[in-house]
Amino acid sequence: MTNSINSLNNSLFDDAEISALWSNDSQLGFVIDFEIAFTDALLKAGRISDDAAQTAVLKMQNFQPDYAELAIGVRRDGLLIPSLVKQLKNGLSEPLAIHTGSTSQDALDTALVLTLRQIANIISERLHSVIVLLEELDAKFGNATIMGRTRMQAANPILASHRIKSWKAGITNQLSRLEKAVDEISVLQLGGATGDNSALGEDAVLIANHMASELELMAPTLCWHSVRDGVVEFGNVLSMITGSLGKIGLDIVLMAQQGIDEITLAGGGGSSAMPHKKNPVLAELLVTLARYNAGQVAILHNALVHEQERSGSAWMLEWLTLPQMTITTGAALSAAEELLSKVADIKGSE
Repeated sequence: MTNSINSLNNSLFDDAEISALWSNDSQLGFVIDFEIAFTDALLKAGRISDDAAQTAVLKMQNFQPDYAELAIGVRRDGLLIPSLVKQLKNGLSEPLAIHTGSTSQDALDTALVLTLRQIANIISERLHSVIVLLEELDAKFGNATIMGRTRMQAANPILASHRIKSWKAGITNQLSRLEKAVDEISVLQLGGATGDNSALGEDAVLIANHMASELELMAPTLCWHSVRDGVVEFGNVLSMITGSLGKIGLDIVLMAQQGIDEITLAGGGGSSAMPHKKNPVLAELLVTLARYNAGQVAILHNALVHEQERSGSAWMLEWLTLPQMTITTGAALSAAEELLSKVADIKGSE
């Protein structure tokens, strides 16, 4: 998955590790994790027999999807689950052991949470790496005197450490926000057809608690089919991460200008017409990715307008927007790591 039709641009905009978590196989795996936990919980509640549960779980663990049929089903139904459940139940003597009492959104939202939790781990690790790189820059070059600039005009001399510490503060702040956002979104989705768990009746709490324990999530106090603030807040944090990285990128672009020359970068992008140039491509990329996510988070906020008990259109908007925001964030963090490792010198302009 990438936001560029031209695959040659993937090295700029894609993140292979995060993209892999949005692949067909990964997403199907997360959905089946939900379905297995649900079947186990139905057994725990005494709603299905042990034989039925074992047969159903074995079928799901060894499931080989017909992706062509699933694609047809998605186009017809607007989502994956009806076609998938039909394939999972095919050939079972007790098909009620799979999915019965839950709904498509329960499976897809829980799969989303499981995906975002893994992505958050990747992002957190890279944020820590960026913090370490900034601390190393401060130790090497923090005592250099550079020109402090306000409104892009020369103000008073400052230590490079002052600017580097401001970069680090932005990243540290977003790391804290990410941790809170993950905690808020790590909640099982289980509401059934209209969100009130009427099909599960008195067993709803037992089933939800059992599933949450198996999936290492919090049990819901209320179905969140149409309450999307947790999803949107995760997107907000992604945009703030790329925004903080974009600030670093923009500062470095300005510091690297000819005539300013406050920073020296190893390598740099070339020009087809001006071979003397070394363009600060990675720094520019951070600015681009920050601006992209800032635009996407505005789109994601429209998913809060979720009519009644379930929205098709607002829900689809999340699928279209949030995955690419996570990939963009991953790409920005990788670019930042590479950029900061290429800082060869920081010094005052002559």
